[in-house]
Amino acid sequence: MRLQVAHPTDHPGVDELPFDQPLATWSLDGMHDVLGVHRHEVRVLELAELTYVVKELPDDLARREYSLLRELAEDGLPTVEVVALVTERADGLDGVLITRHLDYSLPYRSLLSGRGLTIPFLGDRLLDALVGLLVRLHLEGFFWGDCSLSNALFRRDAGTLTAYVIDVETGERHKALSDGQRRLDLMIACDNVAGGLLDLQEAGRLRADIDPFTVAAEIERRYQHLWEELTAVDTTDLGDYRSVRRRLDRLHELGFDVEELEVVTTADGQHLRVVPRVVEHGFHTERLLRLTGLRAGENQARRMLEDIKTFAADMRGRDGTSIAENIAAVRWLDQRFEPIIAAIPDHLIVRLEAAEIFHQLLEHRWYLAEELGRHVAVEEAIESYLADVLASSPDERVQLDEPTAEIERIEVLP
Repeated sequence: MRLQVAHPTDHPGVDELPFDQPLATWSLDGMHDVLGVHRHEVRVLELAELTYVVKELPDDLARREYSLLRELAEDGLPTVEVVALVTERADGLDGVLITRHLDYSLPYRSLLSGRGLTIPFLGDRLLDALVGLLVRLHLEGFFWGDCSLSNALFRRDAGTLTAYVIDVETGERHKALSDGQRRLDLMIACDNVAGGLLDLQEAGRLRADIDPFTVAAEIERRYQHLWEELTAVDTTDLGDYRSVRRRLDRLHELGFDVEELEVVTTADGQHLRVVPRVVEHGFHTERLLRLTGLRAGENQARRMLEDIKTFAADMRGRDGTSIAENIAAVRWLDQRFEPIIAAIPDHLIVRLEAAEIFHQLLEHRWYLAEELGRHVAVEEAIESYLADVLASSPDERVQLDEPTAEIERIEVLP
């Protein structure tokens, strides 16, 4: 048997799992079934206060997926952390791939059924998240080959969702994708999502106002819109640099940074061609990290940066002088963010990510002020938020959904 463990000191006990036995026969405390239709045996395992996903598959596929997931993570793409790879097991057993469970990820079934979570319907935001993930992968030359709701996980991100790729068995890495490869991957995504929604519909867990085929068509429309926004070449009047600035601002609003902006005068000498070189998603995430050392989702980071700006303006209002952004960020961290998080009791702070709690608290404070028609102090907002929102919220660190009546085969009508 060959065992590879990434960062072994971070994952004690993984090397002691019963790899000499088929995964289906493992009988360990903290082991749970994984829902949905899977090509291979998959289990969730809680071990030493961490949660893992264990998948059994042929050695060549296990090695391939292990390498691809590590490459995607190294490139900063949203995926799960690879923990271990086991190959060459005795008695002809398949290999084993172990990844960290993505804490605070939400099951798509709950998001689309509207049941089981104290949050509003997030179907539109789920589609945006899945489309955003597919576009990001394509920009990096990655052909997914099996984009579906089951092969992605979703986490809260300041009122939106962020999607993470978790299954790349069919993935291929290229220097760049052709239009034909992108269209094929998009077609597969639309078919798979329609199938996943029909599964929920058959089980009686899909909201009545969701039509699977309408949703699948909407994925294609949103993909084309986002791809065009990120890659299209603009033509503008000579000297109209405000439109160039607006294009940059739109890209930043979408969370994408631009390594280089090529502005070329056209042959007639009267216009400019603007060619953005989009390099990565996470513009606000990286900026917040540089200023505060905090890691957050893209929209969570955007919300925190807005609060830092407001905090800096309040400080300037008191003493009449402006302060540098980095100094304001340090003071915000010390005087605002950390005291708020410290005020959340231990049994409640684990229910959501700290960045999401901070965002929800700010939202709750705003709505509370609107309801009461007066200014609401942070301390009052915390007390109300804890009692009225967080105390009744489920612990989302590890969400294990209820089974559904899965459909073994989907027939798409002509």
